[in-house]
Amino acid sequence: MRLRHIELFHAVLTTGSLTGAADLLNVSQPAASKALQHAETQLGFALFCRVRGRLQPTPEALLLRHRVERIIQDLHDLQRLTANIGRPESEPLRVTCTPTLAHALVPDATTQLRKTFPGSTAQLFTQHSAEMCESLMLHEADIGLTLQSASHQGLRQEPLCHGHVMVIAPPGWWSAEELAQPLPVAALAGQPMVGIAMQDALGRMLQSHLTQVIPAPQTSVWVQTYQLAYSLVAQGAGLALVDPFTATRGGGEIVQTRPLKLKLDVVLYAVYRQDSPLNPLQKHFLDLVRQLALQMLAPA
Repeated sequence: MRLRHIELFHAVLTTGSLTGAADLLNVSQPAASKALQHAETQLGFALFCRVRGRLQPTPEALLLRHRVERIIQDLHDLQRLTANIGRPESEPLRVTCTPTLAHALVPDATTQLRKTFPGSTAQLFTQHSAEMCESLMLHEADIGLTLQSASHQGLRQEPLCHGHVMVIAPPGWWSAEELAQPLPVAALAGQPMVGIAMQDALGRMLQSHLTQVIPAPQTSVWVQTYQLAYSLVAQGAGLALVDPFTATRGGGEIVQTRPLKLKLDVVLYAVYRQDSPLNPLQKHFLDLVRQLALQMLAPA
């Protein structure tokens, strides 16, 4: 199959008709019909049969469908990459970060950046780490900020600061004396907790430690973001394990916080392409992120 055959095949699959495929590809209907006939002649089997006025894929076409869709997606990725490579250097600072950092850190750094570079503009995105790596490689973003290691060929990760896993609790849960001490993992035994159902390295490690606590914590609610866990804890739902940035700037509500007595650092990483040196604006932004992060994690 030639590339034009693949594009036409996918367009017919998408629209269900030659007329729709022709409109999608911006060609005439006769040209689309001729290209489809040529593709089927080259292949030696039919790709579509007509059922109630619509083109239905044949069994042979269904075998090709998954691979063709993957090729089309690769073509779209290539188009996105070439478009972004050709962008002018005056484009704004483009930062992608995890939802936690979008809430607690990136807005402050962006605001301070504009005090030094008042003419600058910024584009901010929130993504999970796997999507973040893809955006960086496709030149859709220039800097990524995440709390987990982003091992990816072609990307460089720079640790900006280290923090600790924190335990948060509703107001009045602990005494002043208890608040002055880290909380042992064993102290979570049998406690009501909000569970973090996150598919990242930190979430998996925390869950692994909790499975060793006997009796197990009583988890009745599971959430996918640390911010949601923070809000539930503030309303009395129990304890939760969160990153230090959420513990410091959760959701505006009041909670108590204690570091978890566990040898497990939370690292703030900056991620960027190895083949794209940071310009002065990007370097200054990362300096601000580092400074603000250290201030947030400093003992009160």
